[in-house]
Amino acid sequence: MNFTSLLLGSAAILIAVSDARAVDAEPDAGEYVKICDVYGAGFFYIPGTETCLRIGGYVRYDIALGDVGSLDGAKATDHEGGSTNATWKKNARFTVKTWTNRETEFGTLKTYTETRMNFGNRNDYSDPGSPQNYASDRDLGLTFAWVQLGDLRIGKDWSAFDMFIGYPGNVLNQMLVPYGDFETNVIQYYFDAGDGFSAVVSLEEGEGVIGTIDSYVPHVVGGLKYTQQWGAITGVAAYDSNYGSVAGKVRVDVNVANELSLFGMFGYGSNGKLKDDSTNAIDAHGRGFYKTWGGKWAFWTGATYKFNETTSFNLQVSGDQLKNYGVAMNVAYTLIPDFTVTVEVDYDHCGYFGVGMVSPSKVNWTNADKNNSVGGIVRFQRSF
Repeated sequence: MNFTSLLLGSAAILIAVSDARAVDAEPDAGEYVKICDVYGAGFFYIPGTETCLRIGGYVRYDIALGDVGSLDGAKATDHEGGSTNATWKKNARFTVKTWTNRETEFGTLKTYTETRMNFGNRNDYSDPGSPQNYASDRDLGLTFAWVQLGDLRIGKDWSAFDMFIGYPGNVLNQMLVPYGDFETNVIQYYFDAGDGFSAVVSLEEGEGVIGTIDSYVPHVVGGLKYTQQWGAITGVAAYDSNYGSVAGKVRVDVNVANELSLFGMFGYGSNGKLKDDSTNAIDAHGRGFYKTWGGKWAFWTGATYKFNETTSFNLQVSGDQLKNYGVAMNVAYTLIPDFTVTVEVDYDHCGYFGVGMVSPSKVNWTNADKNNSVGGIVRFQRSF
């Protein structure tokens, strides 16, 4: 064997070995990603672990118009004449969500995260005398980030005062009469007693300059629910440790038929320990972290009627002691699976706004005249 033959033979062996390794390095699709159907559709095993992961989210585009107060009515300064003009309010949002689940000796270990990114225009009420409405990137934020082991949950969530009792209807503008605050860190414990009974206890930090606790004493929320085939009865109560104020809500859901469901929710709360100077009453809302409605009491009621599998009609009627009222109604149509178009019309009646009570339709916020506003919104949403 000469030297040339030896080199050629060695090269052939190296190429063969390299090809074999390349083939071995290619993952087998059936083994690399395994479906995890224990926790529902969309979960798969993270390779090399027993943890199941799901990635989802949605892309949303809103187009709204209307008077200030109903839909955060958009205004902008005219570039030619300098006058203030009404204009469209638009917003594009991308939301990404993740879920992980894994069974342990202490129960199911879960995590959930949700991050939202927005681009659009809105008024800046921090300077009511100079409303601007420039479209730009807005509100990149962490909406949820919690860990749950068994029935114990810790992390960033929305308050149990709102999540445990549920949203007030399937309308887009649920806050024509506000029903609670949301953003908070929590330590929560859920309890399922069986036979339809469940409960929650939540220690919460609150949010913002006013809502965040100002000592080692947390806000406290407790809830109890009874669920049956006909519907549910739910109650929640909250204690605001900053001001010693309390608030509660009771809700009844009734499944009248497969097509029709009804709900009614009533809230009641106190203003807590007011400061001597009435202009500094509790906070910018004048109502504390949980009782965000006007006066002591408020109500929300509504219905959902499903015409068929793709089309539904949703209604919410709300009001509070200070004669603030709202009506929201929409038709939601699922054009194709996971792509829904919703068209909504809203009416907002602003009653008496005392000192510190936020009304975006008013500049001075004090003894505001009664005001009626209407608006509409079209939402396109693709979920995945």
